[in-house]
Amino acid sequence: MPPSLSSRVTSLQPSVTVACMNRAMALKAAGKDVLSFAAGEPDFDTPDPIKQAAIGALQAGQTKYMPTLGDPAARSAIAEKLVNENGIAGLTGNHVGISAGAKHALFGLMQCLFDQPKAGEAQRELLLPVPAWVSYAPLAELAGAKVVEIPTTPEGGFKVTPAQLKAAIGPKSRALILNSPSNPTGAMYSEAELRALAKVIAETESVAPDLAVITDEIYEKIVYAGVPHFSIGSVPEIAERVVTVNGLSKAFAMTGWRVGYSACPGEFGLRLMKGLATIQGQMTTNITSFVYPAIRVALGEGAADVERMRAAFAGRARLITERLQAIPNLEVTSPQGAFYAFPDVSQVFGMVTPNGTPIGSALDFADALLDESLMAVVPGEDFGGCGGNHIRISFACSEAQINKGMDRLAAFVDGLR
Repeated sequence: MPPSLSSRVTSLQPSVTVACMNRAMALKAAGKDVLSFAAGEPDFDTPDPIKQAAIGALQAGQTKYMPTLGDPAARSAIAEKLVNENGIAGLTGNHVGISAGAKHALFGLMQCLFDQPKAGEAQRELLLPVPAWVSYAPLAELAGAKVVEIPTTPEGGFKVTPAQLKAAIGPKSRALILNSPSNPTGAMYSEAELRALAKVIAETESVAPDLAVITDEIYEKIVYAGVPHFSIGSVPEIAERVVTVNGLSKAFAMTGWRVGYSACPGEFGLRLMKGLATIQGQMTTNITSFVYPAIRVALGEGAADVERMRAAFAGRARLITERLQAIPNLEVTSPQGAFYAFPDVSQVFGMVTPNGTPIGSALDFADALLDESLMAVVPGEDFGGCGGNHIRISFACSEAQINKGMDRLAAFVDGLR
């Protein structure tokens, strides 16, 4: 009998986003004309100055081991960015850790914040507004957390309210995750909304003194609905319990470079980075050594390229929203940031495709759409909450592909009976 795998692995939920993307790529490799709207990956190339910085470092021999959380110059550049752009006071390079993508940063942070519960001990809780990115809950559960979902609705803009947050916070609350702009919904919290949530967190400190806030701001530059990005870590009353997570993947079209980072001011931030360095030192150590100069160039010289890409995403957001709103039986809220539309497809549940496939869920819808119309989207069940009524459509692709995909989606929905 062959050896078994750990329950840690066998019970871990695979990423539905990656699964959908892989299935679409397999069909495409088999010669099928698949249109993929599954991956959250910009179709733009990394701007040339960023690439040249890495090439120059490689040619100059920067190919050796580096400090686990990054070289001092890159960490300081990130700290300066967060202070000057995001208003997070008190940050130095020592309060910053660079990881192999924001997902890697989140994994390490969960390991630093949560313990596996001892026998008879209640689990510490991760408070998670849902629908939410599919990896937050599994990463927390892997670290020993109990995930407490806080449901949001399309009518409420997919945003948690101060009253909901106050009701959710308890003695076992260890961390709250916020994601603005949001994957999968495209929702954004305004400055006033985030300040109201921060007020609740400050006022409930006696109830949950160990509560940390993890704010995932990976889409901060991709905004287009008149709501400026605001970092909750800049609110002084809670600043030293807020961990800001970000990276270069989305804004700078650097998904394959695997550059993410986390930062937190104050004494807790220093302890957290020390813990993260310990965890990361047993995993990957530093990211690729010749990438560090590219980080500095991206943050220091990339604004024009970021704006060029942001403007393109804004046009695509308008286009896909208009096209989706024209399809009967679909309901969609206009995204305010990121590059995802999150239409409600529940009105077609109970219908049947021309091939005789019954549609009883978002997963059925997505599977049938790929099988019968060769269009890949992500079903919403794994995003939690009301996500089971939705599909996620990434519009990180050309307007020509968006129009072609919306034609296929409209025809697919029109053929349901």
